[in-house]
Amino acid sequence: MQAIEITAPGGPDVLRPTNRPTPVPGPGEVLIEVEAAGVNRPDVFQRQGSYPPPAGASDLPGLEVAGRIVGGAPESAGFKLGDAVCALVTGGGYAQFCTAPAAQCLPVPAGLSMIEAAALPETYFTVWSNVFDRGALAPGETLLVHGGASGIGTTAIALARAFGHTVYATAGGPARARAVEALGCARGIDYRAQDFVAEIKALTGGRGVDVILDMVAGDYLERNIEALADDGRLVMIALLGGSRGTLNCGQVMRRRLTVTGSTLRARPVAFKARIAAALRERVWPLLESGAVRPSIHATFPLAEAARAHAMMDAGEQIGKIVLAVR
Repeated sequence: MQAIEITAPGGPDVLRPTNRPTPVPGPGEVLIEVEAAGVNRPDVFQRQGSYPPPAGASDLPGLEVAGRIVGGAPESAGFKLGDAVCALVTGGGYAQFCTAPAAQCLPVPAGLSMIEAAALPETYFTVWSNVFDRGALAPGETLLVHGGASGIGTTAIALARAFGHTVYATAGGPARARAVEALGCARGIDYRAQDFVAEIKALTGGRGVDVILDMVAGDYLERNIEALADDGRLVMIALLGGSRGTLNCGQVMRRRLTVTGSTLRARPVAFKARIAAALRERVWPLLESGAVRPSIHATFPLAEAARAHAMMDAGEQIGKIVLAVR
């Protein structure tokens, strides 16, 4: 099969087309003939050498795919051969075939293309797990999303808005701030020109927000604490600003704040299966009704994965970048 491999740690040019044996599904897995694969920031980190795949995972990049089941044990999760699915995987998505645990597969929502379906698993699993489970965003509460124009950001905005929440988001530059407002944000905050803490305080009458989804960490930690309402929850999912910051423990104690975070890739199949079940029950109907749609910024052929990564490195996309495999 044709695939894209990382030849050495480095820039987008280290991504090269290659031929690999078609993978063989293990127990409880399916073989998917891939039609499209999502491009995500963890793929970039893996390409740069800072995010190796978990033990036993494919060394090929790619954490989400859409296609048709052509082998394995689909019946273990209620599927059959030929079904159109999208799936969260631990690697191997940049290829014509990919294996996935059947429990991490979801049907392609009615009305969505394979390109759109490939943009769902990584961001929707991540947002559901961190905003609604770990962050416990409750009815009537407010959400601040850092990096609102990213794939994760646009997904968090769309889902929170669909469930009736007021959402604020930071983005780099006035055009991107207005773009996230067009997606449903009550206010897009240009972090390059505006102090997001001051903006959030002004927008909420000094109260702050209930949940913050943060991909920056680093020196955002102390500022996030200031932007939280009493009993607020800060959920960190990436370290774009570094792994260390200053934490005012007194504020955490006095205001009953929760500081938490998570990664998804190395979590066990059973954990991801629970997220898949929640998405199928709570979110898939929203996708099929058109109440929520993935934001697709650009599509590239599989062989041009390096161009897709160059676009992500430039950081100017709004929404998802997807590789068309077929």
